[in-house]
Amino acid sequence: MRKLMMGNHALSYGAKLSRVQVIAAYPITPQTQVVELLSEMCANGELDAKFVKVESEHSALAASIGASAAGTRAFTATSSQGLALMHEMIHWAVGARTPVVLGNINRAMAPPWSIWTEQNDSLSQRDTGIMQVYCESNQEVQDTVIQSYKVAEKVLLPCMLVLDAFYLSHTYEPVDIPEQKLVDKYLPKFNPPYKLDPDDVHAFGGLTDAKWYYELRYKIESAIERARGEWRKADDEFGEIFGRKYGLVEDYKCEDADIMLVTSGTITGTARVTVDMLRDEGKKIGILKIRVFRPFPTDEVRDILGGAKKVACIDRNISFGQSGVFFEEIKSALYNSSHRPQIWGYIAGLGGRDVTPDTIREIVKRTEESDKPQELIWIGLKK
Repeated sequence: MRKLMMGNHALSYGAKLSRVQVIAAYPITPQTQVVELLSEMCANGELDAKFVKVESEHSALAASIGASAAGTRAFTATSSQGLALMHEMIHWAVGARTPVVLGNINRAMAPPWSIWTEQNDSLSQRDTGIMQVYCESNQEVQDTVIQSYKVAEKVLLPCMLVLDAFYLSHTYEPVDIPEQKLVDKYLPKFNPPYKLDPDDVHAFGGLTDAKWYYELRYKIESAIERARGEWRKADDEFGEIFGRKYGLVEDYKCEDADIMLVTSGTITGTARVTVDMLRDEGKKIGILKIRVFRPFPTDEVRDILGGAKKVACIDRNISFGQSGVFFEEIKSALYNSSHRPQIWGYIAGLGGRDVTPDTIREIVKRTEESDKPQELIWIGLKK
């Protein structure tokens, strides 16, 4: 069935198709419609799940962790300050190895108070150990929820899928909704090896010391490294069943490109249209879209960008005092590569500022005309 839906509802349908059993809900703009629709699905019997109304985002993730530890498939969603309030519990979700799926609608951090998009809220969670996936379309949002459970429950780590506020969350696009029986074939019931069970007692989250803590951190890192392969397998299997694949990254017209743009989220769609126009003008430009950010797709980045002369990374975020976060990651991944192209770092679109084809053209022009790479170039500042 094909349905016209906003990005927030694509998250809701992805959760429904995944047969989530517990939904912990605390609405916050621009995420509200996600849990709003799920509440309606639970109320009318369309979804057999416990809908838990909590008093804060911190509690929403805490409840999800508890539900997951009890062996149920748990889902929650948030944005911006709400995600910041969840920060403590994200560390807990990772350390407790609970595969909660969290939908985050990228929204700028205050102050000044804002409800518009940028990636600093999700990227502030970069080092917690939660997996992160950045979506470009509503179809990708729905499908990524299902894939996220597939991978998260294999490696026993939580996953956050991310979409741009308003550009995707409140924009309506056609979405193909797969048959439930096909999703059930792809995504089996959640049955963790350890769970809260009075008939099979274990300790969870107890105190440890230096004798074992170090090894437990190693196990988390080993799991997220293993997740790279699990994402590839999950995506391949998804393609076989549903006819759609996304990859850890997507390359667009990169085969002969002299300049490659690195993008994520909805900026990718604008860049794709602009690259088509630039190609018609005889310019060899390509795009590398980063979809899975954690675990970072190092091999794919090296393979695709290794043939470029110049790389222009477009960040809708800023690591103050350094550069854009995706730029840092790309530069780090290429450092030990046999071929290291020159890399320019561009900041654009913070706080929901529109990134237009003219913005992309300016980035390409500045990269073409410059012989000395720059790590921090602000595009579109008002004079």
